[in-house]
Amino acid sequence: MADHPVFATLGAAERVQIAAVARPVRFGAGQRVFAEGAPARGCWLLQEGRVALEVDVPGGGRVVVQTLGPGDLLGWSWFAPPYRWQVTARALGPTSAIELDTTELRAMADQDPRFGYALARTLFAASLERLQATRARLLDLRRRPDEPRGRAAPR
Repeated sequence: MADHPVFATLGAAERVQIAAVARPVRFGAGQRVFAEGAPARGCWLLQEGRVALEVDVPGGGRVVVQTLGPGDLLGWSWFAPPYRWQVTARALGPTSAIELDTTELRAMADQDPRFGYALARTLFAASLERLQATRARLLDLRRRPDEPRGRAAPR
């Protein structure tokens, strides 16, 4: 976990704190990791496999807005109100990850402002990267309106 690229900018002390609330998990093909609108709990550092991020489009069904893979961070809606998932995440095949106990992470961030700032900076960088990738995906969908819904853009 300490060498996961998401936390490369954190100091050793912060990585030790995060490792204390981490555990390995696996998801099967097609397994839903979390659902759009549900209370946000958990955060995953993807190690193997791929996870599709889907949104429900009224009148259009489910649309894959991004596909994540090894090295990516899955889930940060737990960090700020309203603490609800903004997308649905589904494993596309066998997937392994490190799950972080976000109740503990949030408590640690509240108790130690320095740790909280470092964590917020890391999550912001990941969310900015995700926003840019989602924007590119939406532009791609607009250019190719005949593409079937639910298909992810190549990574």
